Amino acid sequence: MKIGMFDSGVGGLTLLHEALHVMPDEAYFYYADSDHVPYGIRDKEEVAEYSDEAVEFLLEQGCEAIVIACNTATSVAANLLRGKYSVPIIGVEPAVKPAVEMNSDGRILVIATPITVREKKFRDLLDRVDDRHKVDMLALPELVSFAERGEFDSESVSSYISKELDKYISEHSENGVELKDYDILVFGCTHFNHFERALRPFFKKELIMIDGAEGTIRNLQHIMSENGAKSEGKGYVRYFVSGREVTGTETAAFYEKLLQHLDAE
Repeated sequence: MKIGMFDSGVGGLTLLHEALHVMPDEAYFYYADSDHVPYGIRDKEEVAEYSDEAVEFLLEQGCEAIVIACNTATSVAANLLRGKYSVPIIGVEPAVKPAVEMNSDGRILVIATPITVREKKFRDLLDRVDDRHKVDMLALPELVSFAERGEFDSESVSSYISKELDKYISEHSENGVELKDYDILVFGCTHFNHFERALRPFFKKELIMIDGAEGTIRNLQHIMSENGAKSEGKGYVRYFVSGREVTGTETAAFYEKLLQHLDAE
């Protein structure tokens, strides 16, 4: 089966990485909309337009299912795309529900882009599953830019995370919130998985970090099975940047390096 995946940039490689482990024999068409990255600070209308262009392009390549490998695009455009196209369209959501189910007394912090944090889709998710009001949210938009440069462990990354966490805790100090209160950190943006090593020193060592990649790919696998999809039987990946196929070795090597970085994490 030919499976299309799109993201504003390299973040969706998180889901491609999971898919390659779970379903290695499929054909994957990965669309990085690097001309318009980052989505998380753009207007909703722009994100919806870019998402529609990505899906239309992937369908032209013969893709039989689409994975929105971007939390921001899912929150803004998933329903619109499902209403327009007949192929299965699977989105990725912050793994808030499993975080709440595994959490007992501590708090849960979701880090995401500004659009995801603001969007009704995410707020509705919290209303459904966070009945004990244990989930907090923090937007870290600059991590997207760092990820697009392949910069994950630098002093600049650490300084940015430190500054944003200090500001966040300061703003919530009157409610007695401290970083040590968090038992689970949820990656609400697919770019953020690359920063596990950079984020960990700011929290207690027992902190659990989770994302929505596993659940999304499991859902894709289930839908494929229900639809009687036939495996390609020979796994491969083709990369595209905003509709242009990646033919140069430098960009392809960068993507492969990021996939390897996820193995290291």
